[in-house]
Amino acid sequence: MLKLEDIFVSYGAFEVLQGVSIRVGPNETISVIGPNGAGKSTLVQAITGFLPLKRGKIIYDETDVTGYSPERLVSKGMVQIFEGRRVFSNLNVIDNLLLGSYAHYHRSEKKRIQGDLDYVFGVFPILKDRRKQLSGSLSGGEQQMLAIGRALMSRPKFLILDEPSLGLAPLVVKEIFQVIERLQKQGIPILLIEQNVHAALQISQRGYVLESGRIFMEGTREELMANEEISQAYLGK
Repeated sequence: MLKLEDIFVSYGAFEVLQGVSIRVGPNETISVIGPNGAGKSTLVQAITGFLPLKRGKIIYDETDVTGYSPERLVSKGMVQIFEGRRVFSNLNVIDNLLLGSYAHYHRSEKKRIQGDLDYVFGVFPILKDRRKQLSGSLSGGEQQMLAIGRALMSRPKFLILDEPSLGLAPLVVKEIFQVIERLQKQGIPILLIEQNVHAALQISQRGYVLESGRIFMEGTREELMANEEISQAYLGK
């Protein structure tokens, strides 16, 4: 579904990503883990068209999408859920969700869009209760649910989640990861960028460790969780 082939990304003369190769297959949830400053956010911005590649290729759904704009990638079904939620705080919940459907919002789609709303409210019932509430007044966990719901309104074929557990209470993190796992079981491939390594690997089939702009290690969930270096550095063992 997604392949990064030896990608390099620079800020001026400084190479942030150096020869990174990653693949995400159909129906897979893949985690990218690593310390602050490893290049995880740069990786996401490169994949989603916000940063140009210096070298390398991005293959999505068997198409070379290197250099595609974020809008064009969304139209092809690649949807990013941003770090820090980035909801429109001065709009209510319903309006935030409807903005997620902009790519297919026209009169003939009204019934289907209502069906999309009903689906999101089924995933996150609290959003239905808060539907007229300004998004800026929601809790952090509710805003994360809204960000995921807004992404689902675009009918994604591929999801990229950037630090979905950031700043959330443990019980909310558990609920968010249950939803991510549910989406994966529904057949949506997911690339998960996350510092909560234990939670991320629990719901992933495979993972990559990014350090100093390079892939330091890759393997199955079981291989990474059993690795002594990973356990000491990220799992507190």
